[in-house]
Amino acid sequence: MSTTTGADVQAVTEWLADRIDGLTPPLDFTRIKGGHSNLTFDVKDGAGNRYVLRRPPLGDLLPTAHDMSREWRFISAFHPTPVPVPPPLAFCEDVEVTGAPFYVMRFVEGNVLHDATIAEERYTPAQRRSIGESFIDALAEMHRFDPDELGVGDIGRKEGYIARQLKRWYSQWNASKTRELSLLDTVHDELAKRAPEQGPARVVHGDYRLGNCISSVDGTIAAVLDWEIATLGDPLADLGYVLHTWVEPGEAGPAHRMSPTSVEGFPTRDELLDRYADRSGRDVSGVGFYIAFAHWKSACIVEGVYARYLAGALDTAGVNVDAFKISVEMSVQRAADLLGL
Repeated sequence: MSTTTGADVQAVTEWLADRIDGLTPPLDFTRIKGGHSNLTFDVKDGAGNRYVLRRPPLGDLLPTAHDMSREWRFISAFHPTPVPVPPPLAFCEDVEVTGAPFYVMRFVEGNVLHDATIAEERYTPAQRRSIGESFIDALAEMHRFDPDELGVGDIGRKEGYIARQLKRWYSQWNASKTRELSLLDTVHDELAKRAPEQGPARVVHGDYRLGNCISSVDGTIAAVLDWEIATLGDPLADLGYVLHTWVEPGEAGPAHRMSPTSVEGFPTRDELLDRYADRSGRDVSGVGFYIAFAHWKSACIVEGVYARYLAGALDTAGVNVDAFKISVEMSVQRAADLLGL
């Protein structure tokens, strides 16, 4: 039986064997790399069945961050709906089992489009278009449901989403920042002044992008992953986030060239916007504010990752740590430009 950092294999095996029908010990744990937040493991049992285990990262954590029960509740709520999520199997809140709460879901076959190489090598241009359309359709479907009807209406406040998010991420920024960045403070204040009136609350994923989805081999979204910062509030925030991360072919910059959507075939941002508006029935004319907000929020999130690298909480082997610092500054500048500052 294998051992691995972040999971007590014997204790987890014993706990899961009592709760998942058909699970056959021994279990083999392999860390799925690529993320900078929660630890994710590909778990294989003795019968060849595959599962995925998620737990918080190692080290000291900020309050409210990496809430496993939150992720668990959202995927459990959406599993019976047309929104594609991995089948949830078991949630453990007992930290004595492996040092932190964790949950296990069934493994979903497909590809995670982290970069342009994967998108180009594994999908045709027609399939890339299909993935993009399925991706935005899944978002519109997610935003169709009333949180109370899903059973997650009590997971957080529904109104004042932008104000709450500004407070949360500004607090996270101030708790983890590695230096002063006055423009980030200025953008925060301007976003607070310009916040639009919110419509009916919906589930907001908070980090909805192709890199947080599994694309099936036939060119559709098979599962939406990484619900750790999902909450209730303004669904247009998710749309703004999608558009701020969606790169089109030919756009400049190293990060742009690495983006999966930088290769031919994917819908354009305008096509995504029109398709979402058509399927959701929402007025998207004010989406520019939400794009600026997404850039600012991303700066706060990436600063937290950068701080964990500097503190030694994340493995720096093969990682250009300075790129995270630069990314923070570029995101803040882009938000300021969109706001005309």
